[in-house]
Amino acid sequence: MNVTTSQQSDTVHTFAQLLSSTRRGARLARLLVSTQLAVWDLSPHVTGRAEQIAAELAANAALHGRVRGRDFRLSLALDSASGVLRVAVTDARGDRLPAKAVSAADDDESGRGLVLVAALADRWGTEPHPPGGKTVWAECDLAPAVGESGWHAGRDGDRG
Repeated sequence: MNVTTSQQSDTVHTFAQLLSSTRRGARLARLLVSTQLAVWDLSPHVTGRAEQIAAELAANAALHGRVRGRDFRLSLALDSASGVLRVAVTDARGDRLPAKAVSAADDDESGRGLVLVAALADRWGTEPHPPGGKTVWAECDLAPAVGESGWHAGRDGDRG
């Protein structure tokens, strides 16, 4: 009897890097995302959104999630089977969760990072990262939704 089994190619690709909780680490995060997404040959539609999301999440980790002597972790997961790219940043401050109701007054000089993340991502949210940290993640669908093209306003929806 002949049995044929098909092997499914890897559909999930990952990238992770620890970075210093500094401005330099946050800048490096964006560069690493840009480089990795070029390797994965993603569309400019996804790449531009993901780079900006990573920059905002990394800046927040360096500014608000910083604990002296602790790094933050940048991770990317590309699931080509489900058509989703996930950008996640884990920091050491689980006690400082971002607000889901994101807004900033017109004259505020800061506070727009998560407004941008919510606008650019298709979904975003937070997860605890024991023993005391948190992960803030954002997902971008690889294909625009029906009727959408290019840049769009994301939907703020926490899946988990």
